[in-house]
Amino acid sequence: MGFGFAIGDRACDVYASRFLRPASAPHARIARASEDFVLVTLGTSGVNGVFQDGREAVVSAGQFVIYDTTRPYELRFDNSFSQTIFQMPRKLLQQRIGSFDTLTATTFSGDRPLERLAYDFLLGMSKTIDHVDPATATRLLDQGLDLVAMAFADRMHEHSPDQSFHRSALLYRLKNYILTHLSDPELSMQHAAAAIGISPRYASDLMAAEQTSFRSYVQTQRLERCKRDLSDPAHAARHISDIAFAWGFNDLAHFSRIFKQRFGASPREWREHPAQ
Repeated sequence: MGFGFAIGDRACDVYASRFLRPASAPHARIARASEDFVLVTLGTSGVNGVFQDGREAVVSAGQFVIYDTTRPYELRFDNSFSQTIFQMPRKLLQQRIGSFDTLTATTFSGDRPLERLAYDFLLGMSKTIDHVDPATATRLLDQGLDLVAMAFADRMHEHSPDQSFHRSALLYRLKNYILTHLSDPELSMQHAAAAIGISPRYASDLMAAEQTSFRSYVQTQRLERCKRDLSDPAHAARHISDIAFAWGFNDLAHFSRIFKQRFGASPREWREHPAQ
């Protein structure tokens, strides 16, 4: 079952779709998919039902829902509805918030401030993203992911007595602190843990549950942002060292070495011929 057409090979692909379903048509039952992504569906008219993980979400205009294409799910539609769908790689959401399996098939409603903000931003972005350059589009999509993650964290906070929700909320806060302090060369586990009120050991445990470490996560995020800026024509006049130092690196030779290890090209080679 198709969901329209992707409009770019970006961090998130955007789909706009409209379905007409005869009254006699069967429900859409969709088995496990091989792609490792999730779909965030924004209702724009009509009603759409999503069933997954034993939960049911009914989504109408002004609301959104997330479901995981790597696990079976079921969709139900009214006779006429339209929606905008964002296809988001799971790893990009997990980098921000950790596990979000408990939020699939959950209706995110416009009567909650963060959820309304996320909905409005994503819907507006879907209408403009084809009219901006790729680098700007990537930045907009990153902002959209951040807003979705904030809305998820807000829901998780409501369930904080549950240990799994509590850990997920703390992990989001830890990652959010890291992402907002990447440019600080003094960023450390101790500083990050103290900022969110947990011990360094507990912070390390949270990262270990994600099969990474504090150091590895920080390095990966810094490299990704350097790669993005090296690909952006708006930064073409900046020296490579300026970009590296702006994202917290303090040794250019070390930066160049680990950049090539990760992306298969030196920073200069990447700037001249960014991979598509």
